[in-house]
Amino acid sequence: MAAVDVVAENLRRRFQADQVSFLIVDLTGKAVVRLTTAAEVEAGGEAERIELFGSVYEQVVRTQQTHREETVQGQRMIAPVTNRGDAIGLLELLLPSGQGKDVLKEVEEAAHALAYIVIANQRFTDLYTWGKRSRPLSLAAEIQHQLLPPSLACEAAQFALAGTLEPSESISGDTFDYTLDRDTLHLSVTDPMGHDLNAALAATVLLGALRGARRAGAGQAEQAAQADQALTSHGGGHATGQLLRVSLTTGQARLVNAGHPRPLRIRADTVEEIRCEVDRPFGLADLEPASYRIQDLDLRPGDRLVMMTDGMLERGAEKVDLLALLVDTRHLHPRETALALTTAVLDAAGGRLQDDATVMCLDWHGPQEIQRQVSSGADTGQASSGRPTQP
Repeated sequence: MAAVDVVAENLRRRFQADQVSFLIVDLTGKAVVRLTTAAEVEAGGEAERIELFGSVYEQVVRTQQTHREETVQGQRMIAPVTNRGDAIGLLELLLPSGQGKDVLKEVEEAAHALAYIVIANQRFTDLYTWGKRSRPLSLAAEIQHQLLPPSLACEAAQFALAGTLEPSESISGDTFDYTLDRDTLHLSVTDPMGHDLNAALAATVLLGALRGARRAGAGQAEQAAQADQALTSHGGGHATGQLLRVSLTTGQARLVNAGHPRPLRIRADTVEEIRCEVDRPFGLADLEPASYRIQDLDLRPGDRLVMMTDGMLERGAEKVDLLALLVDTRHLHPRETALALTTAVLDAAGGRLQDDATVMCLDWHGPQEIQRQVSSGADTGQASSGRPTQP
């Protein structure tokens, strides 16, 4: 927080700001938490939590456009603090009235710089993590959240992606993961059997095996085989999973499916289930070592691909018309669509999920795209069209 305090003090001096605060998006993605000063945080005070739905803060997060309005106290500005599509939070200032476009641009640049400051500093402190949490996590939930990628969304010229996880009351171990190499995008979704700590431990073994094999340069089939072997050796039951690899230079997409629900593809306004062979789940110790097939997946520029766990399809989730919801949210950024899908399932379950509900949403722009169009750390046109529109 000390670094944020330095930014706040700099803005106060530069623009004679009466108020400067950083609002961080919490773990649910449905609220922001106001972090005003490091002293307040360290004193153990409760930070102000603001629900996003229907608020001006939701508008800024969703559109990635700075909001400004004249008030009786002065001009209020709210700028997105975002890096490569990861909506970290918001920078809110109260400035003297009559500020022009030059000040607006400088505030947006400061918000963009703040994103880098938060990313760099959160490696050394729990303060930002504290701000994201509205309640203490169980041990299983703590492990599960630590397994997720540091940024739940990512954008490049060729794609935009986002994932979200809505945990059940007894954690079921769902995870999703991605990484971006020089010319390849890797994604995975996994779902271990069981609940609570056993599921979290199985997820740790499974994801550790997948990441270790990937980082050692193993292909998808070998990654899956090593995950199967690791889970079998651990004795933690079985798990389903799906591995996707997309070439950023050719657009070729290849898939491994280990007993997992098939992905959905939205092309134009049509939603269809991807036809693919389904191999056996990971960790079935009573069978011979598994062999996993790599299959080509038809992915074209303009497509949206959605991968999910069975918590999005079963145990009350079947009340949600996911296909219709995917069409209705087609114009939104993957970040907003993923959140809308898991929220719909949570609402259908009366706020008490029996199984984790996890979604990864990928928009594929195509290998012909070589430059990101950025303004404040995100592709601003993503909010309305799924494609960048502003230089």
